[in-house]
Amino acid sequence: MGFYNMQKGDAPLFKSLADQYTMSDNYHQPVMGGTAVQHTMMMTGDALPWEHVGTFPAVPPTAQVADPTPKSATDVGFKVDGRWTRCDPTSPSNKPIFDYLKSLSWRPDQTASNCQTGTYYMINNTRPGFLSNGALNTSAINAGTAVPPSSLRTIGDALNEKKISWAYYGGGFNAARRFDNGSTDPIDVLIGTGGDWYCDICNSFQYSASIMGNPVQRAAHIKDFTDFFNDVENGQLPAVSYLKPDSFDDGHPASSKPSILEALIKRVITSVKSDDELFNSTAIFITFDEGGGYWDSGFFQPIDFFGDGPRIPFIVVSAYSTGGRIVHSYGDHASVLKFIERNWELKPLTSRSRDNLPNPTQTSANPYVPTNMPAVGDLFDMFDFSHHEDSNSQR
Repeated sequence: MGFYNMQKGDAPLFKSLADQYTMSDNYHQPVMGGTAVQHTMMMTGDALPWEHVGTFPAVPPTAQVADPTPKSATDVGFKVDGRWTRCDPTSPSNKPIFDYLKSLSWRPDQTASNCQTGTYYMINNTRPGFLSNGALNTSAINAGTAVPPSSLRTIGDALNEKKISWAYYGGGFNAARRFDNGSTDPIDVLIGTGGDWYCDICNSFQYSASIMGNPVQRAAHIKDFTDFFNDVENGQLPAVSYLKPDSFDDGHPASSKPSILEALIKRVITSVKSDDELFNSTAIFITFDEGGGYWDSGFFQPIDFFGDGPRIPFIVVSAYSTGGRIVHSYGDHASVLKFIERNWELKPLTSRSRDNLPNPTQTSANPYVPTNMPAVGDLFDMFDFSHHEDSNSQR
């Protein structure tokens, strides 16, 4: 992400969507960290712990555990910029965080989603323990560069229990799967895990033993982005869909650009709007994994040890979200879970997941700061069900 001047033509599709539909200016990345942890929060409402599974190590190798002690008096870089952190409220690295959380009146140190003492949590991008073909990445798990098969409950598990259809559509997934199966086709090598264009760390279901470790579940729910368009065309789109572009299309500065991402978003919206019945029953949420570390002048809420973090864009495209409205109520990626759960009458995923948090209350004088912290919204205030857009007039 970066800074764009929309009044001078930057990001024209995003400006058009914001002008036409509803946008939040108080939606946040949920963790002070990178890509993987944000997606984990969107699909589980929690931080991903290291679990002792089978003969794999009981804890991450020491070389993969972060040590934030400055390298020297003149270098504030971590001694070890590791993938995992051990939750220890008394350690020199964690104590300042806990002391700060304890100083706040709403005591986020006592939030159920806070880190559990003695548990190791993923804080930097770490590969799933499952390859894209479902095989275990044994050597990487043993080295601590991949995560042991996870029992952390996902929204996919909750939807399965209620027999509600869902899918994760990941750009480049088919190529990554063929690569893991031994394909030497140059495209598969480029887009496969070896080429890193399919974002396996973005697919939190790929960490899950109940989904990625189950061949039937994997085949039913983990798909390629191209399958989304086929499912729309064939009238087979699931009730809940997660879409993640590959690195060519995702707008990331290192491998893509905003205009390519906008073209893909436009194609997604156009495909859904091509079917009036589908568009009239669909809400398209557009957001980013994280803000890229740029400074943000807006308030963000200390919820627990892990976050929240800075604001990120969030737009809802729906027949019931028209009018160019701006919503100020506080949200983060757990809000997507709360929306799904409210819409399909599901319970929070676990006793500690952030979807247990209440919807925010606020004052008109300061709508950005919840008066009942910690709190995150369920996004329903971004819709006006008394007003309906005629999709035929918007094509």
